[in-house]
Amino acid sequence: MAEQLKGITVALAGPRKAEEMAKLVENMGGTALHRPAQGTTFLDDAALRDGLIAWTNQPPDLAVLTTGMGLDALFEMASKLELEGRFLEVLSASPIAARGYKTVNALKKRGLEPVVRDDDGSSAGLIRGLQDWDLQGKRVMLQLHGETAPHLVGWLEQAGATVGCVQPYRYTEPEPGALSLLLTEITEGQVDAVAFTSAPQFRFLAQHAREQGRLEALIQALEDKVLAVSVGRLTSEALKEEGVKRIVMPEHERMGSMFVALGRYIAAHR
Repeated sequence: MAEQLKGITVALAGPRKAEEMAKLVENMGGTALHRPAQGTTFLDDAALRDGLIAWTNQPPDLAVLTTGMGLDALFEMASKLELEGRFLEVLSASPIAARGYKTVNALKKRGLEPVVRDDDGSSAGLIRGLQDWDLQGKRVMLQLHGETAPHLVGWLEQAGATVGCVQPYRYTEPEPGALSLLLTEITEGQVDAVAFTSAPQFRFLAQHAREQGRLEALIQALEDKVLAVSVGRLTSEALKEEGVKRIVMPEHERMGSMFVALGRYIAAHR
């Protein structure tokens, strides 16, 4: 295990826990480069407050929750507005669909259980879980993760639902030059792997490549010479949407598991 990444250089696209991730790579014999493809995550208090008030004033027929962090942010805002009891009452009264184990754990802390769960940690899995639900004419409140979810929103609307969205936090773009450096290192094969810990990291990179007329070169490099490593299914969805097929992903969505999966892949293909 300690030498599975020997001679391997891994670009870390995630800004959070970069030192911890670098240590994991180095402990396995590899070299880690900090290459953030996403800026700081920040809470959008105004959007959160407005969304929460709408949620409690007009209780939905279905609540769709996509992250534990987002649910925690909603409850923190509810506490500030002295609406915590009301918000819990509204959530308890409506069926809940939840994506991801962290969301389920955040619900359990508050004595809540989802009636629908994804089957694989992705938005597509959540859609499969809702496939047999009659949503015609129903009002759905959707707690987004750090970006919009056009596919999920589109599916809900196509099923006949009216969708209200609350986006507790947003991702920002990285520092100028960071995406250009990472794009060059990938397309020129200067790194052996690039690790993505959220979907926006790859989306920001792909958009930058598209603007530079180098998206095809990026996708080709990830197919031929640089391994794309994804922490989980939601992140992998972003890669697949742009045409990346070769993705190393752990069974369980953990940073440590991600590098173990990479190590095993490298060992099997040396």
